[in-house]
Amino acid sequence: MNNILDTMTIKELQQKYPFIINYFEENRLDIEGYEDKTFEEYLNHFTEEEKEEWAIDTRKLIEDLSSYIIQMVEFLGLEDEAGIESLSIIAGTDKNGNKEGFEKLTIYKSEIVSIVGPTGSGKSRLLADIEWTAQEDTPTGRTILINNEVPDMKWRFSSNNKLVAQLSQNMNFVMDLTVEEFLELHAESRMVEDVDRVVKEIIEEANNLAGEEFKLTTPITSLSGGQSRALMIADTAILSSSPIVLIDEIENAGIDRKKALNLLVSSDKIVLMATHDPILALMADKRIVIKNGGIDKVIETSEEEKEVLAELEKMDHIMQNMRNDLRNGLSINNDKYYQLFFVL
Repeated sequence: MNNILDTMTIKELQQKYPFIINYFEENRLDIEGYEDKTFEEYLNHFTEEEKEEWAIDTRKLIEDLSSYIIQMVEFLGLEDEAGIESLSIIAGTDKNGNKEGFEKLTIYKSEIVSIVGPTGSGKSRLLADIEWTAQEDTPTGRTILINNEVPDMKWRFSSNNKLVAQLSQNMNFVMDLTVEEFLELHAESRMVEDVDRVVKEIIEEANNLAGEEFKLTTPITSLSGGQSRALMIADTAILSSSPIVLIDEIENAGIDRKKALNLLVSSDKIVLMATHDPILALMADKRIVIKNGGIDKVIETSEEEKEVLAELEKMDHIMQNMRNDLRNGLSINNDKYYQLFFVL
């Protein structure tokens, strides 16, 4: 970090670490006009009399800024998010102590994996093992690796650097805020430089997913279930530092499922998706089948299944059109739907 401070100008530091403006303000350091200088060059412009009068300790200020940047980077998870390329699960056992039906599963960034199985089969336990970065110390005996290595223990204990962001079925806001105020708070907590731009991007993506558009002035407590899920998916994709996202039954969210997955994947997330929907299950690169508390098998989506998926998506498109017609008060008793189904 000291090498960075020696070589980068204040302007370059602000671009890389926008939160350092807070350090300058807290220490009453007026950097205006010195943006093209290094921090040390800026400090050296003070005369000896000014340093003595204002108790300026050049070396201490440099060391303090270095520590401040390191702590904020760790707090915000800025480096770790970019550094996670893969998640690996090494087999444990099911509820009866039988070995799971695979050896090692590695999931890469921008990859989608679906999780299928009966209710209560062990989906939550799998998620907990990933969150806890299990090292044969959970009921399943699984081992979790990050980038094919034993992960840093901070994933277990950090309240800020969360390995997994969860999007559950039930989302109820209780804060008395508008959508804009909610997004601004999150963006500011992440030390985002251009808050207005990010808020605008999130609301646009959310409305692209939601069945019914909502505004920045809408109170978050009045959002429908689908709107809430759309907002949180967009927020997670754009602002969350968590490199792994788990979505629980997105088919019940009332949003455009395919667009939601594409948005998350484009954000370089590892996406784990628990679902009972055959379309979503087949959209994944592979699927984990869970039985009796353990992973029974891991299935790669085959070319034949992709062909089936294409037909299912055609049917789903028809159903979506029907839903929209019903929402808009139109009759579905017309020839176009019969013709479409006949073609299928």
